[in-house]
Amino acid sequence: MSQPISIAIVGSGYVGLVAAACFAEIGHHVICVDNDEAKVQTLREGGIPIHEDYLPELLNRHRGKLVEFTADLRAATKAAQAIFIAVGTPQSRAGSADLSYVDAVASEIARSIDSYKIIVEKSTVPVYTNEWIRRVVERNGVPRDLFDVASNPEFLREGTAVVDFLHADRIVIGAATERSAELLKRLYLPLTSGEYYRTANAVPGPRAQADPPPILLTSTKAAEIIKHASNALLATKISFINVVANICEAAGADVEEVARGIGMDSRIGPKFLRAGVGYGGSCFPKDVAAFRHVAEQVGVDFGLLREVEKINEEQKLRFFQKIRSALWTFRGKRIGVLGLAFKGGTDDIRESPALDIVQRLLNEGCVISAYDPAAEERSREVIPVGPQMQYAKDPYEAAQDADALLILNDWQEFAELDLARLRYTLRYPIVIDGRNLYDPTGMTENGFIYLSVGRPGSSQTLDPVATHYLPPPRGRAKA
Repeated sequence: MSQPISIAIVGSGYVGLVAAACFAEIGHHVICVDNDEAKVQTLREGGIPIHEDYLPELLNRHRGKLVEFTADLRAATKAAQAIFIAVGTPQSRAGSADLSYVDAVASEIARSIDSYKIIVEKSTVPVYTNEWIRRVVERNGVPRDLFDVASNPEFLREGTAVVDFLHADRIVIGAATERSAELLKRLYLPLTSGEYYRTANAVPGPRAQADPPPILLTSTKAAEIIKHASNALLATKISFINVVANICEAAGADVEEVARGIGMDSRIGPKFLRAGVGYGGSCFPKDVAAFRHVAEQVGVDFGLLREVEKINEEQKLRFFQKIRSALWTFRGKRIGVLGLAFKGGTDDIRESPALDIVQRLLNEGCVISAYDPAAEERSREVIPVGPQMQYAKDPYEAAQDADALLILNDWQEFAELDLARLRYTLRYPIVIDGRNLYDPTGMTENGFIYLSVGRPGSSQTLDPVATHYLPPPRGRAKA
């Protein structure tokens, strides 16, 4: 490995904690800083506050050796050569990114600088944030030759963030000086040289020694825009295919076939062309709104992004109406729900379409039995257990005696259900699939009334009023 660099990472959320573990994995010394002392203590004791593949293994491997946790930002700043800001940038009421946490951290860092440091934006921030951080540091009396500010945006998908970091599509470094650019290039050298992929315990992924991730050096402004523009474009692809799915539904075509045909075009590609109930999470909703706000601030009408947001909201409503078409009335109906996080592979429920749909159903008087492999604890904080809301231990308990089963995110186990068991566990064999995990023909052959997104199915011939009065199956097995 190349010569280690001492790093401080401010923030131990999804971005900060993954970055800390991965920088340690490629040989650097990392101090992860958080102002929540209880969280710091949990991390020191081996607790993992988020669900991410490989993250527990990496933290267990490097905790107390290459990774330490502290609430003392001043001491961490003094010890580090590079300080990464990975705090939250939530959406403000105006739609812009709230940079108050970035501002507060930059001020505290400035008060602790006594030798040359690179301050690196890792949070998703709007263009010009780099310059504002520079001004904040200078206003706190730090000489210009004692620091640089750089931008190093992350492109991580929750659930696969460790693999995305260590097997990156690209590494973007926005730097204004050669000195800061060279240090950040050294930081990523174990990856860009391919050296990491030769190590015995390297996390597996698509990259190899002969095919390391490329590094892109840009201005700080370009790096800031790359991050926002990337997320906005991905959200646009999701909204686009959801509109196409609605057209397919009306025309009797299969959106999966259409998406496959579109994605085979090398100029477009197949990723993010999966129709469903809409996007959510901590990034896309916030970043689309923030990028649109940035455009407005510089006098550009980015009306396309308003449509992307509108389509996403309408998609959740369309799916809700699909449920209504199958059940006719809601009050008193028991509904099984699979999936509460905004997607499979994570416990993040922020802006989750699944929770939005569950809350709508509760408001209509439904009784919900929900299961998610990772997000139950977080979901309970938002929707507590009560007369209408229950949490199940597995998919079959969620489906037990339900009038219908909803699939709202794409955990792999939801695509591998025992259909015979499920058929006789449900009160009525109605499955409404918001992630298109099953083949409509196969589900019909297995005795289900199956509705999905943008595909022909039993909904084409289903009388929505008669659905509720289907006789219950005989010989129902207990879950």
